Amino acid sequence: MTMSAIATSQAGLQAATARLDQAAKQISKMADPDSKVDLATETVNTIEAKIAFKANAGVLKTADDMMGSLLDIKA
Repeated sequence: MTMSAIATSQAGLQAATARLDQAAKQISKMADPDSKVDLATETVNTIEAKIAFKANAGVLKTADDMMGSLLDIKA
């Protein structure tokens, strides 16, 4: 189970990073006066990516703590 949680959280971290990169690219397009980028939408996307990143980092830390506890029990 712990290995599955680690793999899942790593995939979530990568997805959140990609989402943040996409939002940053969209926001950078706002320098073009003809741009149709909605700042509110991209701000929400940035906040959601940040929350997802923190959540997945928390899962990864918990899985790491669980693995450490299991190793302590076996030792």
